[in-house]
Amino acid sequence: MKRRLYWSGILFTVAVLVVSVSSFSQREPLRVLASNGVRAALQDLIPQWERAIGRPLTVEFDPSAAIKRKIEANEPFDVTVLTTDVLDSLAQEGKLAAHGRGKIGRIGVGVGVVAGTAKPDIRTADAIKQELLNAKSMTWGEEGASRPAIDRMINELGVADRLKPKVRLTKNVDQSMELVRTGQADLVITLISEILPAKGVEFAGPLPPKFQDYVTFAAGISAASKNMDAAQAAVKFITGSTVAPAFKAKGIEP
Repeated sequence: MKRRLYWSGILFTVAVLVVSVSSFSQREPLRVLASNGVRAALQDLIPQWERAIGRPLTVEFDPSAAIKRKIEANEPFDVTVLTTDVLDSLAQEGKLAAHGRGKIGRIGVGVGVVAGTAKPDIRTADAIKQELLNAKSMTWGEEGASRPAIDRMINELGVADRLKPKVRLTKNVDQSMELVRTGQADLVITLISEILPAKGVEFAGPLPPKFQDYVTFAAGISAASKNMDAAQAAVKFITGSTVAPAFKAKGIEP
């Protein structure tokens, strides 16, 4: 009798698990559009994130400017993680729900070089100016969230015209990292969170304090989402204190 009850209990547990997994997989995925600046952290969190909201996620990464164009073109989504200035603009356009917004954190701008090479001295304005002038080539994203800080720095240094022939602008951070890895660019300037996880590229350091410009990221919900409750749960999870260490490990400060 005990043996029969034992196996009955196991079969019941297995049945519950099968039903739970089936229910999870059959639920409509929540579509997330997220900036490349938070890609490394979010990719690591996806399994935990899905468990927290009880449904699968479809997460797509692009520069914030590219995502803004998608949303303005009425591409469907449930949750988006973007720079706060882009979120503000989309909110004014009525693309985001009035509730459910949450701060992720801020990210500084830094320099990356090919792994294994000597790190350049970029601690001061004079030092980074000399490194930029000495570099044979450099790269950064044409529409990256770090672009305003980069433009301001090279303009204040008075080297914009001299650097222009050496700069390789790219459509996304992956292209910039590939240029550095393959020796086609001596350095990349972008968000620190994009440099730290890049294979074959090493973080050389942040921009000098005079030029540092932190980029703040936050999450928002589509005003047209058909999964509002799940979207709110998703934002609550990635803006909660339990995942803050995961973001910090990828270069995203609270």
